[in-house]
Amino acid sequence: MNCAQIFGNDNPVIAEIGFGMGLATAIIAEENPAKNYVGIEVHRPGIGRLLWEIEQRSLSNVRIIEQDAAVVFEKMIPPRSLEGIHLFFPDPWPKKRHHKRRLVKRPFTAALAAGLKPGGYLYMVTDWEDYAAWALAELGATDGLVNSCDGFAPPRDWRPRTAFEQKGLAKNHQVRELFFYQHEEQ
Repeated sequence: MNCAQIFGNDNPVIAEIGFGMGLATAIIAEENPAKNYVGIEVHRPGIGRLLWEIEQRSLSNVRIIEQDAAVVFEKMIPPRSLEGIHLFFPDPWPKKRHHKRRLVKRPFTAALAAGLKPGGYLYMVTDWEDYAAWALAELGATDGLVNSCDGFAPPRDWRPRTAFEQKGLAKNHQVRELFFYQHEEQ
């Protein structure tokens, strides 16, 4: 995937995996016109909603890939090409027998790290305590990724609240954030 050709510019590229209904993606893209955003999603109603947001907001810095994220990172994302990766409230697969379906696990985390430019970031947010601890361990054990904090990260003021976040907060779930960087010397 040649991002400069797809977007018509050399602006930094951020990938968002599983953008849901796309409202947060649209807001972030609208507030950051000097960055390009690639949304990766398989849920067609969410894709349709983000396309509507793109049209309503006249966004030219968002593209959508309708595909499984593992396939996208294996076959489409060039190494060291992304400024950042957003994973906002990925499916926690809370039952232990389903943990194998969780997105944030090795070796997939290595593919995410490989897609980041040196100094690029991976930003994950979840309201499932168990998944947050799992992701912290998996990302911490991924070569090339370095945690920006000692444990969980403070909230980023530029990230809008999502519908999944609202549901979690209504259930008194604590939101946990992880912010890792691609090690500069990789």
